Amino acid sequence: MTAWEDLVTTALLGTDRRPNVAGGPGRDAPAALLDEAAVATVRRRAGLRPAPAAKRPEPAPEDPRAVLPAAAARRLTMLLSDRPGTGTGGRRGPSPDLMELLPQWLAAADARGFAAPPQALPALLDAARGRTDLRPAALAFAGPRALWLARLNQDWRFALRAAPGGGAALPGPEDAAGVRRLWQEGLFAERVALLSALRARAPEAARELLAGTWATERAEDRLMFLDSLRTGLAAADEPFLEQALSDRSRNVRTTAAELLSALPGSALAGRLAVRAAACVAVDHTGDGPVLAVEAPPECDPGMERDGVVARPPTGRGERSWWLGQLVAAAPLATWAARLGGRTPREIVALPVADGWQGELHAAWCRAAVRQRDAEWARALLGAPAAPEAGGPGAVSLAERAKLLGTLTAAERADWVAGFIAAHGLSEAFQLLGMCALPWSAPLGRAVVDALNIARDAGSYPWSFSGVMGLAERCLDPAEAGRLDALLAIPDERADAAPGAGGYWAEAFQRLVTTLRLRATMLAELDGAPAPQKGVGNCATSHDGAAPNPHHQSRGT
Repeated sequence: MTAWEDLVTTALLGTDRRPNVAGGPGRDAPAALLDEAAVATVRRRAGLRPAPAAKRPEPAPEDPRAVLPAAAARRLTMLLSDRPGTGTGGRRGPSPDLMELLPQWLAAADARGFAAPPQALPALLDAARGRTDLRPAALAFAGPRALWLARLNQDWRFALRAAPGGGAALPGPEDAAGVRRLWQEGLFAERVALLSALRARAPEAARELLAGTWATERAEDRLMFLDSLRTGLAAADEPFLEQALSDRSRNVRTTAAELLSALPGSALAGRLAVRAAACVAVDHTGDGPVLAVEAPPECDPGMERDGVVARPPTGRGERSWWLGQLVAAAPLATWAARLGGRTPREIVALPVADGWQGELHAAWCRAAVRQRDAEWARALLGAPAAPEAGGPGAVSLAERAKLLGTLTAAERADWVAGFIAAHGLSEAFQLLGMCALPWSAPLGRAVVDALNIARDAGSYPWSFSGVMGLAERCLDPAEAGRLDALLAIPDERADAAPGAGGYWAEAFQRLVTTLRLRATMLAELDGAPAPQKGVGNCATSHDGAAPNPHHQSRGT
């Protein structure tokens, strides 16, 4: 019999260029080739020997969590079946973006302790595969059955990588033998998961486990393991971290120094406090007190051992680079004693000589964020209505956002509301991202009022599309009723952008529809009747009714 590979080669090249052995050239050659291929196919199949049956997979584990209410299950199918719109030109229309509501739905379902419907797991895993931001909430909601499915489908293996220890059960602190065996024999991901889990439950045991093999670990592994000590960081970790300051890897030394600087009572923090305090003093020789700054003249070996990086980035001066690192790492309690017992607000208000204010205040910003010091953060943020609302030391939106992260949720919301009231929405997007959900009533009113002002000014709404998208996800659904007055197309000003009024009415219609849909979603998860006001009119295709067959088939 002609080899199967020869038949394939002849079919690819053509019988004119490569005559078949059995058929010969001419009109009969193609038919002869196909006849011979048919015979060869039968012989190949008939000659196969039966293989041993594969072992059946173990049954999927039970999920003991509560069953999702029927209306909420239908809503999940609808959310998973939606796809991002393909419209162009910045116009989205009045319909809600269901994919943007999926993260919020998952968070609410996780908070209520519901289990994912089994038939929704494939679509849920597909959605999480395409969107990394969905993965934590989606995998938490999907539960153990998602990991069972992931072991059977290569496309879903990301779920195993995201789960601690690849989805395997990790030994607890009480299982000393199991912990030791997994630490010595496990894969790197399993060892990281084990150390992180152990650190959360028994911090000292995790540190001792790491110390036992520290000298034999690779540098990149030591860095990852060391980072796990951020959880439960305490004074008892200081001796181990002090040893890590002499590590042969610069990245490991830098991380160890950062962790020690977060312990205000550590010896490293004390050494850095002395060095930083020597660089800043109050000068009383003029008309009033002024902060005088003298940057370090060199970066000596002691500074490098304590985590100061000697070589500055391109464009930065060496001395200002060293000063910033010292001040950022020194305990903030240093400055009250060093600067005459002044409060953080009084210290920040002092003028700084010789143009050092930006560098000094920026370093204090980093220290306040690292040490989670709310009092210093308030002083550095300043009043939200201040000119440019930059604060004394916050020179960028990113720094302001980080400082806000040290405050309580209520303080963050109030500060951002004041910022928006004074300066509008043009720079508020990053700050709004730091506020808890749903937005507080004052913050929500500030955002809606600012959007209304922008509409009256005749701007196009897509100039504020980022804030409008945040409002759809973060505004309290109870605020929907206040927005009804904004749904009408306003009279356009002579200097307004053409058609802007219609676009704004459409954008507010989408906002109201989304808010009412969110209220319906929450009611479905709670098993309560959906809110009736305006829901049917605003979201006829997104109410609690059963989805259409196309959606149903894609969701299952």
